[in-house]
Amino acid sequence: MSAKMGSADLKLGFIPLNDCAPLAVAEAKGFFAAEGLEVTLSREASWATVRDKVAVGALNGAHMLAPMILAASLGVGGEPTRLVTPMALNLNGSAITVSKALAQALRRLDPDGVAARTARPLARLIAARRELGSAPLTFAVVFAYSMHSYELRYWLAESGVDPDADVRLVVVPPPRMADQLRAGLIDGFCVGGPWGALASADGAGETLAYAADIWNDSPDKALGVNAAWAEANPEVLQALLRGLLRAADWCDRQGNRAELAAILATEAYVGAPADLVARSLEETEIVFHRRDASFPWVSHAAWFLSQMRRWGQLDPAVDIAAAAARVYRPDLFRTAAAAVGMDAPDRDGKLEQGFGDGRVFDLAAAADYAAGFKITRS
Repeated sequence: MSAKMGSADLKLGFIPLNDCAPLAVAEAKGFFAAEGLEVTLSREASWATVRDKVAVGALNGAHMLAPMILAASLGVGGEPTRLVTPMALNLNGSAITVSKALAQALRRLDPDGVAARTARPLARLIAARRELGSAPLTFAVVFAYSMHSYELRYWLAESGVDPDADVRLVVVPPPRMADQLRAGLIDGFCVGGPWGALASADGAGETLAYAADIWNDSPDKALGVNAAWAEANPEVLQALLRGLLRAADWCDRQGNRAELAAILATEAYVGAPADLVARSLEETEIVFHRRDASFPWVSHAAWFLSQMRRWGQLDPAVDIAAAAARVYRPDLFRTAAAAVGMDAPDRDGKLEQGFGDGRVFDLAAAADYAAGFKITRS
């Protein structure tokens, strides 16, 4: 492929997290170059900056929070911007971490609940603090429309903690989470690796639950691209997807994990000790390509929208299934996968299972699902 078809000089954004790995590896190992692409990766300071730069065309695409792509496309929290998701970037990968002092207090209240990785001990502590008139505990997430936010909310609410009434939720950029926990500015956080592992390693925190405990093989980040750019540059987009698919496959090969950790650890990407990156890759059970981790399941998008509906972020008039299908584009993925000899699912959605509470999500009943929890705003 000629590097000059369409717009071949690409600029892609990312946030320093383990799940930027497909982009980092595609650059570092030459998968982009092999497709004739000249790609500049831009390390960004916040998810809002990533969203806004993709919206105005300062970035052609980015490593993005999957729910943020949907929110931006629907105009939730701002002006609508047409974005599409032709590829997912990972499953699992994040964790809920609390301060060491809070973890010890929870263990004294309910050691079995802590061992089971539930929020049950936290619910008991919150009730006791309420009786004393204490201020609510503060938990940080990376963005209001993120898997981390919905993961934390799901975990809390399953044990009877109302995330909007019983605790205080704030937004903190991923690399600052551990510092804010150490400084006592927050009591806990939900974030992708390696930042939870960093807080645990330096003694500031303890991880209570992983994404895989809440929803095993849960989706998280995705490639988000400006829809107008994608439509104007279909061949370049396909080259980009081919490079990322090969990189994601490389990331999941066990013999490459030490090198992957070394690549991510550099200042160009995550900028954290390689041993902590390696540890967090294993602890969080992150997957980049196996088990169809790269496939943009429309049912994943619908689940994210169901959580926006559940927490009062989404207009009830929005057709969840239709909105999910407009943004998530498995057709674009299948074309790229076929070109590199990789299999892809022949259906766009599936029943989503593996939730810790035993629930099953059917995108055909997304609104009923959102309204079917004890704690909901829908």
